[in-house]
Amino acid sequence: MEKISASKLLAGLVPADFIREEVQVELVTTDSREVRPGCIFVAFPGEKFDGHDFAAKALENGAVYVVVNHPVEGVPAEKAILCPDSYHAMMVMGANYRSQYHPKMVGVTGSVGKTTTKQMTYAALAGFGETIKTEGNQNNELGMPRTLMRLESSTEYAVIEMGMSHAGEIDRLARAARPDVGIITCIGVSHIGNLGSQENICKAKLEICNGLPEGAPLVLNYDDKFLRAAKLPAHVKPVWFSLADENADVCALSIRQEEDGMSFVLEDQEEGTFVVKIPAMGKHNVANALAAYCAATRLGCDPRGVIKGLSNFEQTGRRQKVVHSKGVTVIEDCYNANPDSMKAALAMFKEFPCKRRFALLGDMLELGELSREAHEELGRLAAESDLYCLVTYGENAKRTAVVAAAKGVKTLHANNYREAADALLNRIEPGDALLVKASRGMALEKVLEIFYAEQKDAEE
Repeated sequence: MEKISASKLLAGLVPADFIREEVQVELVTTDSREVRPGCIFVAFPGEKFDGHDFAAKALENGAVYVVVNHPVEGVPAEKAILCPDSYHAMMVMGANYRSQYHPKMVGVTGSVGKTTTKQMTYAALAGFGETIKTEGNQNNELGMPRTLMRLESSTEYAVIEMGMSHAGEIDRLARAARPDVGIITCIGVSHIGNLGSQENICKAKLEICNGLPEGAPLVLNYDDKFLRAAKLPAHVKPVWFSLADENADVCALSIRQEEDGMSFVLEDQEEGTFVVKIPAMGKHNVANALAAYCAATRLGCDPRGVIKGLSNFEQTGRRQKVVHSKGVTVIEDCYNANPDSMKAALAMFKEFPCKRRFALLGDMLELGELSREAHEELGRLAAESDLYCLVTYGENAKRTAVVAAAKGVKTLHANNYREAADALLNRIEPGDALLVKASRGMALEKVLEIFYAEQKDAEE
């Protein structure tokens, strides 16, 4: 964060005459351990700790102001920025800070593939100038302002991920970030329990348009029936991408899965035809690459440079990370899961070159009333994916196991991480491949920790 005057940063949060002596702010933090002279400390009430308990100490340690939801003993009124919602305060300051800078910015949302598309867009742009991106899961009303506050005078591009679980959230994020280009990857069923239908999810994702300027490109998935049917605002210019349909602005043809990624022919109605190779498995990642390509080229970047950048793309965390361990290929995809991403992962895995295919699948969370049906459908998909053996973990995944077993798949349901690891350790051999996927809350990486450790022990 570069220095910014308190009056500019706090505009809209305090009356015009609140700041009597202009000061420069060097940091906005919600962590009392990070407090230093020249910062603003934002107090958040939490389950374990209440930031308000640290507000007075923050001033002692040099904070110029503290944001509090209510008056706090030991915090003088002239140092307290009263705001009943700390998230709102962060969003206002993030928007004010962002308005001081003019990078070319891409906003990324969608039910599936947001983070991978963000990473690919970053890879596509990074060769053209200094670029920042959302790190980790900082895609909400606390994390996104933190990302915006990483902008500097030298920043030429920024890729901002926007997540949501309720209507109205993307609207607030987009109005604060004000991207130059928007991407909607697809419309799935994540958070359908909160939004009621995929049509409503589509409307919520389209709120990104509320932050886009007149004539801005909006990159959309031509293969998604909900996006195709959506009524788009007149002020945006749709740029459609497709995995097959040449009527789209950009499409992929001759798609091939190789041992270390995907290759395809990209046809762009504006720029021409290119051969592309990306170090990521599955057709769904081809779609993500097309979205990133569309955003970068419509910002004015040269297509060849964009494609070169895509070839250097790197996954983050345990998102379809390929690990070679003692002759076994493990595809770690245990960062998140929903019916759409499970379907895509199994489709990729079915084409994966190996001796035998094993899958460890866990619960997909936050599906509401759809949960039972979705986990049973996952069992049917597993049975169609040429699996040699399926191991399941989690209460909901029991339904997956029952359906897969009924359809002839060799299936084991594990009641804990140890059982899951043993089921794999006792059966997997060199030359086999293992797909591991579940919602983040299932923490399937704990199974992998045992699996890797005991593979190593066995070898030693």
